[in-house]
Amino acid sequence: MCVFFVFLIAACVPKLDVSIQAPGSTEPSALRYLALGDSYTIGEGVKNEDSFPNQLVKALEEEGFSFNQPQVIAQTGWTTDELIRAIEKDQPQGTYDLVTLLIGVNNQFRGYSMEIYRSEFRELLNRSIQHADNHAGCVVVLSIPDWGVTPFARTMGVEQGQVSSQIDQFNDINREEAELAGVRYVDVTGISRTAADDSSMIAGDGLHPSSVMYRVWVERTLPEVRACLRGK
Repeated sequence: MCVFFVFLIAACVPKLDVSIQAPGSTEPSALRYLALGDSYTIGEGVKNEDSFPNQLVKALEEEGFSFNQPQVIAQTGWTTDELIRAIEKDQPQGTYDLVTLLIGVNNQFRGYSMEIYRSEFRELLNRSIQHADNHAGCVVVLSIPDWGVTPFARTMGVEQGQVSSQIDQFNDINREEAELAGVRYVDVTGISRTAADDSSMIAGDGLHPSSVMYRVWVERTLPEVRACLRGK
């Protein structure tokens, strides 16, 4: 039964930090990208090249930007406190031209305090901005997707409305904190909810976004990233 919990809580076999391999230059002059999060960032359920960070880099390279391989600090099941500890452990070196942050679904799933989420998310924002060389406009926060619409949720017998309501509350917090910090914000929650009527948006595990959904996320995110990179 533990296989069903690979997304939202610790998997049966613990996963190591994943550094996603992406197409792009490895030259020192190429742009640097740090992706922070959980299973939505590593792309649980899809091939590495189909993950959000990799698809984002590919789309940007098609527009003429040159990137080193993204540095990814993410793991399935992580909450905000676990991501903070992982950043402290990995100690990313130097500064980055782009930082993305998507975290909080596991806080919601485990029933963690929203106030603690706010405090820890604020800390993660501050760290993200520091890693972006204090350019808040080059930090992009993605909202938490709604897993309550997935086949997995139906199998678990969860009440979709309750999950959706809680996800919205957590997103109210991360949006408020993002606005206060002056970073960019991309709402992908609405996109995730289209999976209720479109099976192509869900990976084969019945829970995670498919490559198709990640592509839509990229399309939604590109304008914000372009504004950051062209402003450098």
